[in-house]
Amino acid sequence: MSKFAFCAQLLLLISLSCGEAPKDTKPAKTIEAEVKDSIPTDHSIETESEEEEEAFVLTEDNAIDFFFEYQKGLKENKVKLTTSYGSFTIQLYDNVPYHKANFIYLTKMGYFDNTMFHRVVKNFIIQGGNADNKETALKRKEIGRYLLPPDTRKGYKHHRGTISMPSSEIDNPHMLASPYEFFIVVTKPGSYHLDGNYTPFGKVIEGMDVVDEINRQPVDDGDWPSRNIYILKAEVIP
Repeated sequence: MSKFAFCAQLLLLISLSCGEAPKDTKPAKTIEAEVKDSIPTDHSIETESEEEEEAFVLTEDNAIDFFFEYQKGLKENKVKLTTSYGSFTIQLYDNVPYHKANFIYLTKMGYFDNTMFHRVVKNFIIQGGNADNKETALKRKEIGRYLLPPDTRKGYKHHRGTISMPSSEIDNPHMLASPYEFFIVVTKPGSYHLDGNYTPFGKVIEGMDVVDEINRQPVDDGDWPSRNIYILKAEVIP
């Protein structure tokens, strides 16, 4: 091979090598792009934000439809309330479906936990389901704002031990019920002047002595207990 031919071949090899170099950098760029796409930073935040925006909240428009579906096949009908003074058990009436479903739903959502018996009227009722703390206000906001229609035609009376639902404090000619609160009749044999105006939806079947003990606690002029009476836990039981 002549010196000239050898030099020409050497230059050709160098040229081909230089031409292939950029091809080696392309996979690196592709891999780098894939790594960036797989990092769940901004994308996951957007997804969580969308989920939070779509969280189910009860309203005046959807509450009845929701509880109509929720009560279908709902066999659970007992709730145990553990309080500062002991525990008692409530049995809910199956044929008052919206109020029963509402109470079971709120119990399972943990709403009643750490609320109070905030109104105690001697020899009349104890009323629970409210509290002057941010936790309770936040839970109400997350669950939703709604009322329940009265259901007073099932023949239940306000006997001693009956659990019933108070009407809302808003302008309320139809006596719509405040779903977050309830009261229990202590009067012997009952408080029958309440019949027809409020909805009995269950009764105390165990621990009425605890209800009586709560009713004996000292209160101020507004029937608010002098010492907080907590519902420590509410739980659905078999």
